[in-house]
This record gives sequence, structure tokens and C-alpha cells, in this order.
Amino acid sequence: MLNIAKLDQGPEIFHTIQGEGKNLGVPSVFIRLSLCNLYCVWCDTDYTWNWENTNYNHVNDSKPDYSKFKKDEHILRMTADQILEEVAQYNCKHVVITGGEPLVQHKELIELCAKLKSLRKHIEFETNGTLVPNEDLEPLIDQYNVSVKLSNSFVKKEERISPKAIEFFSQSSKSNFKFVIEEQSDLDEVLHLIEEYQIPHDSVYLMPQGTTPEMLNNKQQWLIEVCKEKGFNYTDRLHIHVYGPKRGV
Repeated sequence: MLNIAKLDQGPEIFHTIQGEGKNLGVPSVFIRLSLCNLYCVWCDTDYTWNWENTNYNHVNDSKPDYSKFKKDEHILRMTADQILEEVAQYNCKHVVITGGEPLVQHKELIELCAKLKSLRKHIEFETNGTLVPNEDLEPLIDQYNVSVKLSNSFVKKEERISPKAIEFFSQSSKSNFKFVIEEQSDLDEVLHLIEEYQIPHDSVYLMPQGTTPEMLNNKQQWLIEVCKEKGFNYTDRLHIHVYGPKRGV
């Protein structure tokens, strides 16, 4: 059984376009898992981890209508076959498994991914790069979108930086690295990680931090110039421009 994020009393499994990274613009079915091992302060899927009776901070804390989430109200427990039924509604080759942090449930994902591969699906995993996938799961994955968190996440360094996991992903030809950039000083951290773990420049994607088109556009020009100078890739958040900061799109 897998823990799936709940949306309008159903699972958060939806057909859209991939809004970020290497496959930006590609029609994809997203499967959003619940649970995460980190607590990024600007996370836009905080309903997968910011539970009642935890002490995590979030940028929305200052909003009068914001409160932590009741865990049992935001999770659905589903079998692999139940998830496949949802995915089968859409004539779509690409499947993106996201979260939360999917690899928290890596053992439970083996059956689902094996069945998706039997249907010739292309499977992308979005991961924070702190966990190494199970040896039975790894061969079933076609692409890793690795978003190593920087200090702008306000997650303790020892929790967001896992040398063993980053080394695994940096040595995998399946990996692309996506770094969320808040301000220019974040680039120093990115350059240090790239050098320390020998991450190929052409697999690096820099993405502005933002949940509105205005926030993204404000960082766009200078970040693109950095990508041109360093040989990185720029990625926007296309779904934000198209749909706004909504769920299930």
C-alpha cells in the first residue's frame, strides 16, 4: 500500500504537462505521494508533511487562515492496482512520481513501477537527493529529477545533504539536477556542490524560486545569464505560468 496525497476526496493523480526540468512541456501523468523526510520553508506541497503537532516553520505561517494539516485527512492508502486504474484513464506515456519525497516509500513502489514498465511507461522520479533507491526499484526508473536543497530551504545541512545519495545520483546517467535559486548567493552553494560531487554541467538546471509568474519573472533574466555563462540549463515553472499556483494541474 502506498500513501497518496488526497485531493478533493480522491487521489492527487492528474494529467498535465511536466512544468520543470529536462522534459518541460511534455504531457505527463503525475502521481503525488504523501510523506517527506525534509521540511523546506517555501515548499508548495506542504500538505504532504507539515502535520499537526510538528514544529516545522513555513512561509505561510503568517497567513491568518493557514494551519498545519491533519495527517489522516490528507492521505489516501492505495494499492498498485488502484493507482494503475487512475493512470489508465489517460493515453499518456510519461509518468512522473513526485511528492513529498517518493523514495521514503521506495520498497512499496517496486510493484507499482514494475507494472508501469510492463505498460511501457517512461517513469520519472522527482527526489530531493537524500535517499538512494532500493536495488530492485532502481532498474525500473528511467529518469531522476534530483533537487538537492540549499540553505534557502531552512533545512539543516546534515538532513538535506547526503553525500552517499548525491554521489549515487551524480554517477547515474539517468540523473538531472535541479537547483531552486532564491538569490544570487545561492549560486555559491550550487557551484560548490557541482565541484564536490563532479556533477556534469549539462545535467544542471537552475530554477527560480517562486509560486507566481511575477516571482519567477523577477529572477528570470539574471538566472538565464548565469546559465549561459556556466553552461547550465535554465528551467522555468511552466505550470505556474499556465495554471497558476493550483493543485492537480
